[in-house]
Amino acid sequence: MNPSLVTNINLPLSQIREFCQRWQIVEFALFGSVLRDDFRPDSDIDCLVVFAPNSQNSLLDLVTMEWQLEDIFHRKVDLVTKQAVIDSPNWIRRKAILNTAQVIYETRSSLSA
Repeated sequence: MNPSLVTNINLPLSQIREFCQRWQIVEFALFGSVLRDDFRPDSDIDCLVVFAPNSQNSLLDLVTMEWQLEDIFHRKVDLVTKQAVIDSPNWIRRKAILNTAQVIYETRSSLSA
């Protein structure tokens, strides 16, 4: 966990850690308005994840993960995989997300990848 992360919300770090372990997430980051001054009470939270190499998640799993994160954060969540961002043809969006995302959970196995 990254305790030095500055966001506009209180992060339930133990719940995020449990969520990541349950879903075989090796890296969990935030990006977007939650890290900026334009974050509002009705803003959603943008989450970026990297799964363990052996994990296999369906589209339904991703929707379930979004719902679980909405329960954790008590607000709307947009969940995207880092690979989907890397593969995006929109280089402006890709650059903006990858350059500003702040990791709040990372396992040792993801450090060697």
